Amino acid sequence: MAQAAAVAKQPAPPRRRRGSATPRRLPYLLIAPAGLLMLGFIAYPVLSVFYYSLQHYNPTKPWRNGYAGFDNFTRIFTEDPQFWDTLVFSAKWVVVEVGLQLLFGLALALIVNQTFVGRSLGRAMVFSPWAVSGVLTSAIWVLLYNSQTGITRYLADMGIGEYGTSWLSDTSTVFPAAVVADLWRGVPFFAILILADLQSVSKDLYEAAEVDGASRLRQFLHITLPHLKDAIILSTLLRAVWEFNNVDLLYTLTGGGPAGETTTLPLYIANTSVDAHNFGYASALTTVAFVILLFCSMVYLRLSKFGVGGDK
Repeated sequence: MAQAAAVAKQPAPPRRRRGSATPRRLPYLLIAPAGLLMLGFIAYPVLSVFYYSLQHYNPTKPWRNGYAGFDNFTRIFTEDPQFWDTLVFSAKWVVVEVGLQLLFGLALALIVNQTFVGRSLGRAMVFSPWAVSGVLTSAIWVLLYNSQTGITRYLADMGIGEYGTSWLSDTSTVFPAAVVADLWRGVPFFAILILADLQSVSKDLYEAAEVDGASRLRQFLHITLPHLKDAIILSTLLRAVWEFNNVDLLYTLTGGGPAGETTTLPLYIANTSVDAHNFGYASALTTVAFVILLFCSMVYLRLSKFGVGGDK
């Protein structure tokens, strides 16, 4: 009875004030301002593109502006052969660039992951191109490909090729020239991500494999690659999206030429909107490109089984 009386006399816990931020809500309240700003900067442009894709909108021809419905999309799929040409080239550009960047990036990551004299300097040299902006990268390679002062001039001095040759104006050499320029910038991205993941591989696994008599190739195939699975999937997906949307390098190097040989879909959209001022049709092209990227990304993640069986 005495214990029950003592418990009854204990003061009741203070009531929580109504309207005060609970511990669960506090983090969301703190990030709300930044979240609203991001939502505004992202949602408004996206919704504007969807809106203008249903409009005839050309500031230079205001008398033709108005609601278009799905006329822009009908024109894309039935009346615009350049759309299909640029889409095919975009797919070719993405496959070649991402494949080569992954291959060379993986090789460089494996090299700089080894212990050797000057490894820090080697890593810095490998990663340095990634710190250079796209426009500056384009300017560097424009100078290197210059027919008067670039690579072709020195090759002609050695008796290889002819003077005045421009790789960027020849339809047979412009694609590999552009690929090499973008490789210089894109390979470090894969090297950085793959090297970061390589640092977490337990050395005990390799030591156990050596004791069991596994060769370097078997160690790479059965230990290294499975460990890098998720990193490779994520990096290839991100880089594929970036390469699909690549405009600055190709625009600076070739402008989409010669004869439209290097015009990607985003570059075609940029020319349609900026040069032709046809913002309604460019918005419809952008919407189609968005749907294509979204669909391909979902299919790729589903087929690659990203995050499944990735326990390390």
